[in-house]
Amino acid sequence: MLADLAAMFQLRTILVAALILVPLERVFALHREQKVLRRSWRNDVFYQVFNRWPIGLAMLALAGGVTAATAVVPSTLRETVAGSPLAIQLVCLPIVADVGFYAAHRLFHAVPWLWQFHAVHHSVEDMDWLAAARIHFVDLALTKTLSILPVSMLGFGVEALSIHAVIYTWQTYVEHGNVRLKLGPLRWLIASPEFHHWHHAAEREARDKNFAGQLPFLDLLFGSAYMPKGLMPAAYGIDDRVPTNYLAQLLYPFVRIARMMLGRATTPALGEATASQR
Repeated sequence: MLADLAAMFQLRTILVAALILVPLERVFALHREQKVLRRSWRNDVFYQVFNRWPIGLAMLALAGGVTAATAVVPSTLRETVAGSPLAIQLVCLPIVADVGFYAAHRLFHAVPWLWQFHAVHHSVEDMDWLAAARIHFVDLALTKTLSILPVSMLGFGVEALSIHAVIYTWQTYVEHGNVRLKLGPLRWLIASPEFHHWHHAAEREARDKNFAGQLPFLDLLFGSAYMPKGLMPAAYGIDDRVPTNYLAQLLYPFVRIARMMLGRATTPALGEATASQR
């Protein structure tokens, strides 16, 4: 029963997002030749619906970790944060959360076995709002943990956390979107398609850049920023041979890690497809 309700909720979320974002992508399209029902759209709908169950389990584990971790945070600090006005919390919370997200995201690019999970997300070759959903559950669970744990430890209120979650979700949809949206002087303050599309770009100059989820100035601060003014990527994707369907993508990182351990990481798996073959 609960599983059915969760699936229905996710389907409703997809429908609402589609009703708002698909028209925006048509009117303000970045790549006008790209179709609404582009390659692998069904695959990404599966992610949107079914990723919630393993993530829910990960969040239960996180709740236990928060309880234990809060012991190292002075109670006076937690009380000060929790007692701060909502407006102050909504300014400070994204900074704390995105520093955690940045650290986790950069680790997924730097550590070879973690990259195998993150490569699934980077296998997207047609950027749109739905591409935001294609994230392996291990990637999503670990990234959420490093993002939410410090926020929870510091005692930010439930109301601030809820508002931030809604803003983050919609910002993620938009920054992946096939939308021509440029923010001018705010381009290094708020993550947008102009910023995040370069993170997915096929160009070598853009590789391992733009790790922030919401606040691009973190990449300026840590030396990983890449957003050439007036330009946008021509193509997206990676060299890794990631399969093209949901179940195979879930298994892909575990197969790759096993091969790495056996010294056969460069041998392609049966049924894998390169970007040029798709």
